[in-house]
Amino acid sequence: MSFEEKGVWIYGVLVTIVSGAYFGYVLNQARTTNVADIAYQIPLLISIGAVIVLTIVGQIVAAIVTRDCGKTDQRDKEIDRHGELHGYYVLSAAFGLVLLMTMLKVEYFWIANAMYLGGVLGTLASSVVKIVAYRRGF
Repeated sequence: MSFEEKGVWIYGVLVTIVSGAYFGYVLNQARTTNVADIAYQIPLLISIGAVIVLTIVGQIVAAIVTRDCGKTDQRDKEIDRHGELHGYYVLSAAFGLVLLMTMLKVEYFWIANAMYLGGVLGTLASSVVKIVAYRRGF
């Protein structure tokens, strides 16, 4: 497994866990509280920051353990480009939905969380496409 593939795995797993915890925390509150009264901003920023910091730490640990930091080839670059393109498709569709929600004057809570969900789904789509490309080719 190349260093780049390890990074994709680390990022994909962390995004899944952290965003799952965020949505579980916030949507649990939405069951009993008016969404206008939910303080989602700080947990949202914490979850984004946590993914960034934990990904960096995870990649540093992976580099130290495997001692193959930064070794990439043309295949890694093509897989990255291919995966990012698919992630952008998902992200674009999600942001189109967010734009529509904004035009319909939906509550800020839903708009912000739809944007975050769109980013998460785009990231997961990108990661899955990359992992499949590493495992089966493309």
